[in-house]
Amino acid sequence: MEAVGTAGLVMVVVGSGIQATRLTGDAGLQLLANSTATVLGLGVLVALFGPVSGAHLNPVVTLVAWASKRKSSARTSVREPAAYVAGQLLGAAAGVVLANAMFGLPLVQLATRARSGSPLWLAEVVATAGLVLLVFGLARTGRETWAPAAVAAYIGAAYWFTSSTSFANPAVTLARALSNTFAGIAPASVPPFIAAQLLGAVVGAALLVLLFGHRLPLAADVVLPHGDLETSTQRASETSASPVTREESLP
Repeated sequence: MEAVGTAGLVMVVVGSGIQATRLTGDAGLQLLANSTATVLGLGVLVALFGPVSGAHLNPVVTLVAWASKRKSSARTSVREPAAYVAGQLLGAAAGVVLANAMFGLPLVQLATRARSGSPLWLAEVVATAGLVLLVFGLARTGRETWAPAAVAAYIGAAYWFTSSTSFANPAVTLARALSNTFAGIAPASVPPFIAAQLLGAVVGAALLVLLFGHRLPLAADVVLPHGDLETSTQRASETSASPVTREESLP
């Protein structure tokens, strides 16, 4: 789920960037098209994959979720986050290959677009910190079901209010180095971006503790409540067979 979901996200980001540059030469319209497609695609992906994997689609979210489990003294191991991150990285690479293929480009081509400088690095810190605060703040306050719309809306806004256009995702950043297109980033620009994103994750987690208290949310319901798919399917069948009103289902 994490591999497929991250592949879908990168495919949307890179593919819409390619399409935008082919349709118009106006940089503002290109960014508008790219950000709009990302907002719609990300919302759908989080809603679809969230109930199974939590729809992290981002190593930063996975690492903060794992840290929150350790903070809560829950039994943890590195196996699950390692598997998540591996899936995200592989999925991101597959997504950029698919996007390039759909537009008749070489499957892998190193980007040449340099994205460097302290303003862009600061933007990545801000964008990633805001994302972490949003995702775990929703979990902390029991509003996880808002995640598809809220996360998509935040990323769409961050496209415009950050100078870096809000990568905020190490897996996506690495993958975008493999496409020499509108969404690309030169390989030499990748390490500082990822360092800024990791710093942003720390800042976001610190803000979460400051604003919501010392108890971090458990990772079990990030980004969306998720669990055994068979149990979820059975519950849905029982609900459809014996419908109840929302008021009747509330405790």
